[in-house]
Amino acid sequence: MTSTPCRAFGIGLAALAALTACTSAPSPSTPGASVTAEPTASSSPSPSVSPSAASCVDTAYAALSPEQRAGQLVMVALQAGSSSASLKPTIEGSHVGNMLYLGGWTSGKADVTATSGLLQQMATPDATGGIGLLVAADQEGGVVQQLKGDFTGIPSALTQGTWDPAHLRSSAKGWGAELKAAGVNLNLSPVADVVPTEIGKANGPIGRWDRQFGSDPAAVGRSVTAFTQGMADAGVQTSVKHFPGIGRIRGNTDFASEGVDDPVMTATDAYLQPFVDGWTAGAGLVMMSSARYPQLDADNPAMFSPAIIDGMLRQQLGFRGVVITDDINAEAVKAVPLADRATRFLGSGGDILLTGNTPTAPQIVAAISSTALSDPTFGAKVETSVKRVLTLKASMGLVPGCSAA
Repeated sequence: MTSTPCRAFGIGLAALAALTACTSAPSPSTPGASVTAEPTASSSPSPSVSPSAASCVDTAYAALSPEQRAGQLVMVALQAGSSSASLKPTIEGSHVGNMLYLGGWTSGKADVTATSGLLQQMATPDATGGIGLLVAADQEGGVVQQLKGDFTGIPSALTQGTWDPAHLRSSAKGWGAELKAAGVNLNLSPVADVVPTEIGKANGPIGRWDRQFGSDPAAVGRSVTAFTQGMADAGVQTSVKHFPGIGRIRGNTDFASEGVDDPVMTATDAYLQPFVDGWTAGAGLVMMSSARYPQLDADNPAMFSPAIIDGMLRQQLGFRGVVITDDINAEAVKAVPLADRATRFLGSGGDILLTGNTPTAPQIVAAISSTALSDPTFGAKVETSVKRVLTLKASMGLVPGCSAA
């Protein structure tokens, strides 16, 4: 990525160095082996709202301008050391409805709390239709903890994965309570990727940095469940990542376009189960990977794949919540023009585009809103995505007049 030295949604060498400065059983699925165990399909307990709240979502959607609707589908970064005022043109002018703390914030709870409050004040009727922001952080633990200072240090996921689920849930509740008190309502965690023992540290984005809970899908699923439930206990929403899994690739999609294929992944792969466990436990979002899965879609990375997002994730596995990208500036997808990244993702069934390169937000919003107006099929997809996001936000108390369930 060109402008986010402390990226953490997918982390590589440069990102780890910057983050530092800013601051089991054998797998049943190995490279070259076939997997016959089918993940348990589950209808997501996706954001739960009452019938009156669902009607409220429709009303809120109807009141938004095309640009405000597009803005609900974009998340931008606020880099460490930046003031909340630096996002004011993005929120007020481009109507962007979601943000992420990025860059390794070490200024502590008081600063983050004040910043979150000022950002929410920018979500005015003219800016976002009065709809509150998703205020996100990336608090996995270990090398990926964007909020530090006097925030509790979180052990790596690999360490967390050795804990009893009850202990992990209790710990996650404590970490989540700190986020909630600081105005952070979304943690872009946990990692549901399974890294086979045979690959281990050779897995560039996850295994190298101990970001995985383990190498056994069932055990990983238990930890994903406990982490998700703990955050929910604290009132913080979560996103499992990076669907359908990047534990078997060698290259890091953030910084490489080679070595980012998983030739083993199939629609019945056991490695899908931890994702199902995550949203069954209450995660309202799923983050897509930008890797490639030839057996699932020979032509597109997961982020741009209707077969993977609409087909496998939504239809086969039953996820009804919000689908968010990993950073759309990743090297693995950078050859695709920016506007096309936005429209291809949404056209494939995705919902929120995450960009660490905040100055590109106006171009992204313009691409979404203009294409939605000129292409009825795409416009219908945008409507569906905006309503998914509003449903999530209504369940979090962020849509005026809509009661959270």
